[in-house]
Amino acid sequence: MLSRIKDLATNIAPRLIEIRRHIHSHPELSGQEYQTAAFVAGVLSSSGLHVQEGVGKTGVIGELQGTGEDKRILAIRTDMDALPIQERSGLEFASRTEGIMHACGHDVHTTVGLGTAMILAQIAEEISGKVRFLFQPAEEIAKGASWMVADGAMDKVSGILGIHVFPSIPAGSIGVRYGALTAAADDLEIVIMGESGHGARPHEAIDAIWIASQVITTLQQAISRTQNPLRPVVLSIGKINGGRAPNIIADKVQLLGTVRSLHPETRANLPNWIERIVASVCNSYGAKYQVNYRQGVPSVQNDYFLTQLLQSSAEEAWGSDRVQVLPEPSLGAEDFSVYLEHSPGTMFRLGVGFKDRVINYPLHHPQFEIDESAIITGVVTMAYTAYRYWQQVS
Repeated sequence: MLSRIKDLATNIAPRLIEIRRHIHSHPELSGQEYQTAAFVAGVLSSSGLHVQEGVGKTGVIGELQGTGEDKRILAIRTDMDALPIQERSGLEFASRTEGIMHACGHDVHTTVGLGTAMILAQIAEEISGKVRFLFQPAEEIAKGASWMVADGAMDKVSGILGIHVFPSIPAGSIGVRYGALTAAADDLEIVIMGESGHGARPHEAIDAIWIASQVITTLQQAISRTQNPLRPVVLSIGKINGGRAPNIIADKVQLLGTVRSLHPETRANLPNWIERIVASVCNSYGAKYQVNYRQGVPSVQNDYFLTQLLQSSAEEAWGSDRVQVLPEPSLGAEDFSVYLEHSPGTMFRLGVGFKDRVINYPLHHPQFEIDESAIITGVVTMAYTAYRYWQQVS
């Protein structure tokens, strides 16, 4: 079966390159993937899948029913949205839309999903259950997965596979990770309320800017002394608003930031831990405060069995030297984790780096580019893993 899948992938490779370049040339922002969704639906329909549009606002579902009697559903998720970046790659098929670019590889993800659907549709007689392809919008704003779930995308799903490009891994190779792959990402707002006064007489005021600086410093120091170093936490304040004039002591400062963590137990304790520190600093200097902590997406926790299945499938397809077991997680976020609240699953890293280049630009860079030979690696890995899922999972 592996040889058959590889032959099918080779046959459709030129078409997949066309698909990827078309999507890359016509990027759409989160929640606005109307043309991309219509294009995806057309390809799925022409491959014989049952297509449902408008799922999760601009998402698409394609279902492939195998010939067996297995009632389980394997989901395969890819995302479709682009970023508000002006492309500077110089490619002939670069973005035709001013200020929008596929700089995170979602054009590749979508193409791999479509290629996998095209292949599995041709071997449907070997599939005993149902495969549900989820083409998700709005990953970049971490909302699309929740939209899809709310519209029933994960109903009765027994397992799910996902993919993300990785420029630091060369094309032709993949990376797998057991356990935590990405971090939980939460939003933090802290408001410090002091009392205004003249800049020449600070003792008559309560300086919200100075107190805010103490809050930031104390939070960073406390991470190193009170949080388990084997369970990392990153707290970054990215925006500060406050003050009216150089000679007026500010009476209010707003701090906005992000909080990243890998372990659910650690994450659960962070809101109270942050508030205790802010309260301690503000009470020491007579200020009032508000702490607003909003949980975003949880950490991607890859299922052991499905990760093992994907790893062994890739090793059989490409050789063990082209399958890396990633030693460390990423503190980036990925709303694939939302699906994992409803089903076990695993996401792998698809190497897209050029082997002969000194510099492979990172994700979200205006010159980000991929080695298109990686598309077949992704399609074969995904399709063969899906095929083996029905052969091995009980």
